[in-house]
Amino acid sequence: MSDHKVIAIDGAAGSGKSTLARNLARTVHLPYVNTGLMYRALTASAIRNGVSDDDVEALIDLIHGLTFTLGGSDPRELKVEGFNERELTTPEVERSVSRVARHPRIRAWMHEVQRRLGANGAVMEGRDIGSVVFPDAVVKLYLAAPRGARVDRRTRERLREGPDEIAAELEARDDLDARTNPPTPPTGAIVIDTGSLDSDATLRTAISLILEHAPELVP
Repeated sequence: MSDHKVIAIDGAAGSGKSTLARNLARTVHLPYVNTGLMYRALTASAIRNGVSDDDVEALIDLIHGLTFTLGGSDPRELKVEGFNERELTTPEVERSVSRVARHPRIRAWMHEVQRRLGANGAVMEGRDIGSVVFPDAVVKLYLAAPRGARVDRRTRERLREGPDEIAAELEARDDLDARTNPPTPPTGAIVIDTGSLDSDATLRTAISLILEHAPELVP
Protein backbone atom coordinates (compact mmCIF):
# COMPACT_ATOMS: atom_id res chain seq x y z
CA MET A 1 0.00 0.00 0.00
CA SER A 2 1.32 3.46 -0.84
CA ASP A 3 2.31 5.90 1.88
CA HIS A 4 -0.16 8.53 0.71
CA LYS A 5 1.00 11.33 2.97
CA VAL A 6 4.75 10.93 2.69
CA ILE A 7 6.79 13.14 0.38
CA ALA A 8 10.30 11.70 0.15
CA ILE A 9 13.17 14.04 -0.76
CA ASP A 10 16.59 12.55 -1.43
CA GLY A 11 19.81 13.99 -2.81
CA ALA A 12 23.43 14.83 -2.17
CA ALA A 13 24.69 17.02 0.67
CA GLY A 14 24.21 20.68 -0.19
CA SER A 15 21.65 20.09 -2.95
CA GLY A 16 18.97 22.09 -1.14
CA LYS A 17 17.00 19.27 0.48
CA SER A 18 16.53 20.92 3.87
CA THR A 19 15.33 24.27 2.53
CA LEU A 20 12.92 22.64 0.11
CA ALA A 21 11.61 20.13 2.65
CA ARG A 22 10.93 22.77 5.31
CA ASN A 23 9.23 25.13 2.82
CA LEU A 24 7.23 22.28 1.32
CA ALA A 25 6.12 21.06 4.75
CA ARG A 26 4.72 24.52 5.46
CA THR A 27 2.89 24.51 2.14
CA VAL A 28 1.27 21.09 2.48
CA HIS A 29 0.80 21.26 6.27
CA LEU A 30 2.78 18.14 7.09
CA PRO A 31 5.60 17.62 9.62
CA TYR A 32 9.15 18.10 8.39
CA VAL A 33 11.66 15.35 9.20
CA ASN A 34 15.33 16.02 8.47
CA THR A 35 16.75 12.54 8.92
CA GLY A 36 20.30 13.84 8.57
CA LEU A 37 19.95 15.47 11.98
CA MET A 38 19.42 12.04 13.49
CA TYR A 39 22.78 10.79 12.28
CA ARG A 40 24.35 14.11 13.24
CA ALA A 41 22.94 13.77 16.77
CA LEU A 42 24.54 10.36 17.15
CA THR A 43 27.81 11.76 15.77
CA ALA A 44 27.72 14.71 18.18
CA SER A 45 26.98 12.33 21.06
CA ALA A 46 29.95 10.17 20.05
CA ILE A 47 32.19 13.24 20.01
CA ARG A 48 30.91 14.35 23.43
CA ASN A 49 31.58 10.91 24.89
CA GLY A 50 34.85 10.16 23.15
CA VAL A 51 33.41 7.20 21.22
CA SER A 52 35.17 6.14 18.03
CA ASP A 53 33.11 6.17 14.84
CA ASP A 54 34.40 2.62 14.25
CA ASP A 55 33.02 1.26 17.54
CA VAL A 56 29.60 0.00 16.49
CA GLU A 57 28.68 -1.47 19.88
CA ALA A 58 29.43 1.80 21.70
CA LEU A 59 27.52 3.76 19.07
CA ILE A 60 24.52 1.45 19.51
CA ASP A 61 24.66 2.14 23.25
CA LEU A 62 24.65 5.88 22.55
CA ILE A 63 21.80 5.66 20.08
CA HIS A 64 19.48 4.29 22.76
CA GLY A 65 20.06 7.48 24.74
CA LEU A 66 18.77 9.73 21.95
CA THR A 67 15.19 10.97 21.88
CA PHE A 68 13.60 12.11 18.60
CA THR A 69 10.24 13.88 18.59
CA LEU A 70 8.16 16.20 16.43
CA GLY A 71 7.71 19.66 17.90
CA GLY A 72 7.17 23.32 17.16
CA SER A 73 4.78 24.67 14.56
CA ASP A 74 4.70 25.88 10.94
CA PRO A 75 5.93 23.29 10.38
CA ARG A 76 6.16 20.74 13.15
CA GLU A 77 9.61 19.27 12.75
CA LEU A 78 12.15 16.84 14.10
CA LYS A 79 13.62 17.76 17.47
CA VAL A 80 16.56 16.01 19.11
CA GLU A 81 16.47 16.20 22.89
CA GLY A 82 19.62 17.80 24.28
CA PHE A 83 20.87 19.30 21.01
CA ASN A 84 20.22 22.41 18.97
CA GLU A 85 20.71 22.53 15.21
CA ARG A 86 23.86 24.65 15.46
CA GLU A 87 25.57 21.94 17.52
CA LEU A 88 24.69 19.41 14.84
CA THR A 89 26.22 21.34 11.94
CA THR A 90 29.72 21.98 13.28
CA PRO A 91 32.70 21.15 11.05
CA GLU A 92 33.68 18.36 13.45
CA VAL A 93 30.28 16.70 13.07
CA GLU A 94 30.37 17.28 9.31
CA ARG A 95 33.69 15.45 9.05
CA SER A 96 32.49 12.40 10.99
CA VAL A 97 28.79 11.94 10.25
CA SER A 98 29.22 9.79 7.14
CA ARG A 99 31.54 7.44 9.01
CA VAL A 100 29.00 7.05 11.81
CA ALA A 101 26.12 6.60 9.36
CA ARG A 102 27.87 3.90 7.32
CA HIS A 103 27.14 1.09 9.79
CA PRO A 104 24.19 -1.10 8.68
CA ARG A 105 22.95 -1.74 12.23
CA ILE A 106 22.79 1.98 12.95
CA ARG A 107 21.00 2.71 9.69
CA ALA A 108 18.47 -0.06 10.36
CA TRP A 109 17.71 1.39 13.82
CA MET A 110 17.32 4.88 12.39
CA HIS A 111 15.06 3.64 9.60
CA GLU A 112 12.60 2.19 12.12
CA VAL A 113 12.44 5.47 14.03
CA GLN A 114 11.99 7.38 10.77
CA ARG A 115 9.07 5.16 9.77
CA ARG A 116 7.39 5.87 13.10
CA LEU A 117 7.95 9.61 12.73
CA GLY A 118 6.39 9.57 9.26
CA ALA A 119 3.57 7.14 10.00
CA ASN A 120 0.89 9.85 9.91
CA GLY A 121 2.44 11.74 7.01
CA ALA A 122 5.54 13.87 6.62
CA VAL A 123 7.88 15.62 4.26
CA MET A 124 11.00 13.58 4.92
CA GLU A 125 14.46 14.24 3.55
CA GLY A 126 17.65 12.26 3.54
CA ARG A 127 19.76 9.90 1.46
CA ASP A 128 17.61 6.75 1.33
CA ILE A 129 14.08 7.89 2.10
CA GLY A 130 12.48 6.98 -1.22
CA SER A 131 14.51 3.81 -1.65
CA VAL A 132 14.48 2.24 1.84
CA VAL A 133 12.47 4.13 4.46
CA PHE A 134 9.33 4.87 2.42
CA PRO A 135 9.76 3.16 -0.96
CA ASP A 136 6.01 3.56 -1.60
CA ALA A 137 5.89 7.29 -0.86
CA VAL A 138 3.30 8.88 -3.07
CA VAL A 139 5.82 11.51 -4.25
CA LYS A 140 9.57 10.94 -4.46
CA LEU A 141 11.86 13.83 -5.39
CA TYR A 142 15.61 13.66 -5.93
CA LEU A 143 17.64 16.88 -5.85
CA ALA A 144 20.81 17.06 -7.91
CA ALA A 145 23.32 19.89 -8.36
CA PRO A 146 26.95 20.29 -9.44
CA ARG A 147 29.43 20.33 -6.57
CA GLY A 148 30.28 24.01 -7.17
CA ALA A 149 26.65 25.01 -6.72
CA ARG A 150 26.42 22.90 -3.56
CA VAL A 151 29.54 24.55 -2.14
CA ASP A 152 28.07 28.00 -2.86
CA ARG A 153 24.85 27.05 -1.10
CA ARG A 154 26.62 25.68 1.96
CA THR A 155 28.86 28.78 2.12
CA ARG A 156 25.77 31.02 2.30
CA GLU A 157 24.24 28.79 4.98
CA ARG A 158 27.35 28.52 7.17
CA LEU A 159 28.91 31.94 7.42
CA ARG A 160 31.40 30.77 10.04
CA GLU A 161 33.18 28.59 7.44
CA GLY A 162 35.01 29.69 4.31
CA PRO A 163 34.37 28.30 0.80
CA ASP A 164 37.67 26.41 0.65
CA GLU A 165 36.95 24.66 3.93
CA ILE A 166 33.40 23.84 2.85
CA ALA A 167 34.60 22.56 -0.54
CA ALA A 168 37.05 20.19 1.15
CA GLU A 169 34.40 19.00 3.62
CA LEU A 170 31.85 18.44 0.86
CA GLU A 171 34.31 16.49 -1.30
CA ALA A 172 35.18 14.24 1.63
CA ARG A 173 31.50 13.87 2.53
CA ASP A 174 30.59 12.92 -1.05
CA ASP A 175 33.31 10.26 -1.11
CA LEU A 176 32.18 8.74 2.19
CA ASP A 177 28.47 8.97 1.36
CA ALA A 178 29.04 7.23 -1.96
CA ARG A 179 30.29 4.13 -0.12
CA THR A 180 27.10 3.95 1.98
CA ASN A 181 24.47 5.35 -0.38
CA PRO A 182 25.61 5.91 -3.96
CA PRO A 183 23.95 9.11 -5.26
CA THR A 184 21.32 7.40 -7.41
CA PRO A 185 17.68 8.51 -7.60
CA PRO A 186 15.28 5.98 -6.07
CA THR A 187 12.97 4.06 -8.39
CA GLY A 188 10.12 6.34 -9.38
CA ALA A 189 11.78 9.54 -8.17
CA ILE A 190 11.54 12.78 -10.13
CA VAL A 191 14.90 14.52 -10.46
CA ILE A 192 15.11 18.28 -9.92
CA ASP A 193 18.41 19.93 -10.88
CA THR A 194 18.76 22.74 -8.34
CA GLY A 195 22.09 24.01 -9.68
CA SER A 196 20.53 27.06 -11.31
CA LEU A 197 17.45 27.36 -9.08
CA ASP A 198 17.04 29.49 -5.97
CA SER A 199 14.91 28.25 -3.08
CA ASP A 200 11.70 29.86 -4.37
CA ALA A 201 12.12 28.37 -7.84
CA THR A 202 12.89 24.97 -6.37
CA LEU A 203 9.73 25.14 -4.24
CA ARG A 204 7.61 26.17 -7.24
CA THR A 205 9.01 23.28 -9.26
CA ALA A 206 8.32 20.80 -6.47
CA ILE A 207 4.75 22.04 -5.95
CA SER A 208 4.00 21.79 -9.67
CA LEU A 209 5.23 18.19 -9.67
CA ILE A 210 3.17 17.34 -6.59
CA LEU A 211 0.09 18.89 -8.20
CA GLU A 212 0.70 16.66 -11.20
CA HIS A 213 1.25 13.42 -9.29
CA ALA A 214 -0.60 13.86 -5.98
CA PRO A 215 -2.81 16.96 -6.11
CA GLU A 216 -4.67 15.89 -2.97
CA LEU A 217 -1.59 16.84 -0.92
CA VAL A 218 -1.68 20.52 -1.89
CA PRO A 219 -4.34 22.61 -0.08
